[in-house]
Amino acid sequence: MSSQLIEGTGADAPDAEQPQYSAHSDLLYVKVAAILVVLTAIEIYATYADYLGHFFLPLMLCLMATKFVLVVLFFMHLRWDSKLFGRLFWAGAFLAIAVYVGALATFQYFVKA
Repeated sequence: MSSQLIEGTGADAPDAEQPQYSAHSDLLYVKVAAILVVLTAIEIYATYADYLGHFFLPLMLCLMATKFVLVVLFFMHLRWDSKLFGRLFWAGAFLAIAVYVGALATFQYFVKA
């Protein structure tokens, strides 16, 4: 018998190579989905609310960013994944935003008419 089997650290050991996902459950996903439904309802209501005026676009951008972060963290499992993968994802996301803002700046999108 090998020493790994005697010590209980081999392949036959229970949960030897299994990731530990006890931090979240189905109830957590239901709660996050409910929050996403509420945020979507606010977005839909905001499209019909004429009294928002200049606050419409910042409100929609904040709701969009919040929903994006929730989906990425929970449904893409980035919250429980390796820190390296999180850093790579967020670096790419911020780089994409910077490129988009740079492209808008070249087309003079931010200049008032």
